[in-house]
Amino acid sequence: MTTREQARTLILRMQECFNTRRFDEAADLFTPGFRNHPLGATGFEAGREAWRQVVARFPAMRVVADDILVDGDKVAVRSSVEGMTAPGGGARPVLIEIFRVADGRLAEAWGVTEGPDPRR
Repeated sequence: MTTREQARTLILRMQECFNTRRFDEAADLFTPGFRNHPLGATGFEAGREAWRQVVARFPAMRVVADDILVDGDKVAVRSSVEGMTAPGGGARPVLIEIFRVADGRLAEAWGVTEGPDPRR
């Protein structure tokens, strides 16, 4: 069973790997069968490739967890996106993600982006 603090640390480590572009290190944070519902993919490889594409487009992009809520094996995260200019000077995107944790690793993810989607 993953504790609240372990789940919170897992999310912060994932964001640190993204923000420092150490994508390969993030692979250890995910289960081999990790299910990424927004990408419709299984395994961390699709997520790693999505990360590479988004930072190629927005090299200064960073994510910062504003809220991390843990309930059982689920972790909900609201994150601000920094380092990207919103079209027309509008609001920066906000990521809302829910992860399922299994055996201390991220096993499943759902997510939506509020505001401009950095993937597009």
